[in-house]
Amino acid sequence: MNPSQALSNAPSAPSVITVSALNQAVAKMLERHFPLAWVSGEISNFTRAASGHWYFTLKDDSAQVRAVMFRGRAQYAGFTPRDGDKVEVRALVTLYAARGDFQLGVEAIRRAGVGNLYEAFLQLKEKLQKEGLFDAGRKRPLPRFPRTIGIVTSPQAAALRDVLTTLRRRAPHVNVILYPTPVQGENAGQKIAQAIATASARAECDVLLLCRGGGSIEDLWSFNEEVVARTIAHCDIPIISGVGHETDITIADFVADLRAPTPTAAAELAVTARADWIATLDAQAESLTRALKRLLTDNAQSLDWLSRRLVSPAATIVHERLKLEGLNTRLTHAMRTPLTHARFTLTHLSTRWLAQLPDTRAKRIQLAEHARRMTASMARTGTHQRQALDALRSQIELLNPQRTLERGYAMVSDEQGNIVRSPRQLHPRTTVTVRLADGAAQVGVANVQVLLDTEV
Repeated sequence: MNPSQALSNAPSAPSVITVSALNQAVAKMLERHFPLAWVSGEISNFTRAASGHWYFTLKDDSAQVRAVMFRGRAQYAGFTPRDGDKVEVRALVTLYAARGDFQLGVEAIRRAGVGNLYEAFLQLKEKLQKEGLFDAGRKRPLPRFPRTIGIVTSPQAAALRDVLTTLRRRAPHVNVILYPTPVQGENAGQKIAQAIATASARAECDVLLLCRGGGSIEDLWSFNEEVVARTIAHCDIPIISGVGHETDITIADFVADLRAPTPTAAAELAVTARADWIATLDAQAESLTRALKRLLTDNAQSLDWLSRRLVSPAATIVHERLKLEGLNTRLTHAMRTPLTHARFTLTHLSTRWLAQLPDTRAKRIQLAEHARRMTASMARTGTHQRQALDALRSQIELLNPQRTLERGYAMVSDEQGNIVRSPRQLHPRTTVTVRLADGAAQVGVANVQVLLDTEV
C-alpha cells in the first residue's frame, strides 16, 4: 500500500466553522423554532438611539433578556415606555450575530393588561350590538341649524380649546354650554354618564359633543364603560362622539348618533360654516334674480304680442262699414231676384194665356193693373228698406268719435296712452294729450280738482 492510499483511507478530521457562521446558524435555529410570541416583563435600561431604535431590557423577578425595537416598529407604538413600566411585547427570539447576544426582536409593544382590556372591549361591543344599540335605524339625524351646542368634557382638556376655537371660527353665532366632567380616572365613566343625563334632562342644546383627546386604551377606557354607552343610547339629544385620535375606537363611537375622528372634527360636523351658508344664500339669491328677470322678459314679450293684436276703434269702424256695404249689396240682390223671377213668370203666363184665349184684352187690363200694383208695392218696399238703411247709416255716423270731436269735444289720454275718464287719473306736473277734431295737443297739468258727491 502506498502512502497516498493510506492517507485516503484514514478517518477524516472534523470540519472547522467560523464564529460568524456559528452565530448565524444559531440565530436561524432560534427563529425557526420560536415563532412570534407575547412576552410580559418590566422595562429597564431603556435607551432611544439617535436612529430612532429602542434598546431595553425586559425582566421579571428571576430573569432578564435584552430587547430591541427598530424605528419602523417603534413609531407605531402609541407611547414611549419608561424604566419600571410593565409591558407586553410581541417579539421574535433571535441572536445578534455580531456579538453573540441572545435578544428579542420586538414587533409590537403594549402596556401590561391591555390584552384583558381589549377582550373586555370586544365582549361589551358584542353584547350591545346584539341589543341593537349600534343599529343605524335608531340613530337620529343632526339638526341642520343648531342654535346651542353642548360639550361633555373636562374643562382642563386640550380638546375643549380646539372645539371652542373651531366653533368660534365656523359658527360664532352658536351658543355653547359646557357640561364639565372628568374624562379619565376613577369613576370617570359614571361621571360622564351623569353629565350626559344632565344635558338630556335640561334640554338646553340641540346637539351634544362628547370630546376627549387621544391616549392609550387605559386613558380612553371611561368611554368603553357600559353605563356611558347606555346613557348615550337613552339621551334625547343627538350626540356626536369625538374621542381620541382618528385610529382610536371606543364603545361610545358605536352608540353615538355620529362618530368624528377627532374632537375638532366633531365640532366641524356639528355646525356648517357660516361662510358656506352665506355663499349658498348668495347663489340662491342670484338664481332667484335671474328667474325674476326671465319672468319680466317673458311678460314684456307677451305684452308686446297682445298689443299687436289690439285693434284700434277706427279700424273696427272701417271693418264694420265694409260688412254693412256687403250686407247692402246682398239685400239689393235679394230684392232684385224675386222681382226678376216674378216678371219672367208673368211673361210666361201671359204667353200661355194668349195662346189659350183668343180675346185677352180684359185680362190684360186686369193683369196690367196687378202689375202696376205689384210694382208700386215693390217700390214702396224698396223705399222702406232704403229708409231703414239710411237710419242705420245715420246711427253709425252718430257713433263715430270723429263727429263727437267735431262738435267741440276732446279726448284726453295720459303719457302711457290710456284714456282719461276721471280726474283721479291725473296728477299735477304731468303731461296729457288732448285730441281735437283737427289734431292733438300736449297739455301740462297744473293741478287736479275732483268734485266730491255730497249728501243732501
